[in-house]
Amino acid sequence: MRIKIIGTESLGVRGICCVIETGDRKIVIDPGVALGYQRFGLLPHPFQVAVGERIRLEIIEHIKDSTDIVISHFHGDHCPLVKANPYQLAASKVKPFFYMPRLWCKGTQGLSAAMIKRCDNLSRFMGRELPNAEGKEMGPLSFSPSVPHGEGEKIPGTVMMTCVRDGKEVFVHASDIQLLDNGPVSHILD
Repeated sequence: MRIKIIGTESLGVRGICCVIETGDRKIVIDPGVALGYQRFGLLPHPFQVAVGERIRLEIIEHIKDSTDIVISHFHGDHCPLVKANPYQLAASKVKPFFYMPRLWCKGTQGLSAAMIKRCDNLSRFMGRELPNAEGKEMGPLSFSPSVPHGEGEKIPGTVMMTCVRDGKEVFVHASDIQLLDNGPVSHILD
């Protein structure tokens, strides 16, 4: 198994896109990136903008020849957006490459109305169903049921975790759970 982490909360650039290669599979997990558009009334620093652009371009390159794309939830730092701001990954930049890969997506359970709308917009724009993968397993991939986005009831919304197995090696992508809730932590340990 080869693991490449593309963007991880560095220099104000939010996201945790990973590429996992195993056997004949190239799995891109959470192909999104974002910057705080106007935090405290300030635009991102030019260095943050440059890092964000590099990460966006790298995500696009990996999507081009991916076999699988996983979306853990529909925040802009985890998926392409139809109505992206200048610092996010626009769905139009990856649409030509979304036709071939298998898609594995968070279902709408536990999502806010805004995230459900984002999911529907992305599905319509891509011209493909974004199938609910929660609780499913296929080949080297398995997906958790909905788990809290952070600490239980304190932070609204849910996410989906991904497990990739290759022989005795196991990789778990636990997007935005922050290890604050015992349920998802127990699921990971199992």
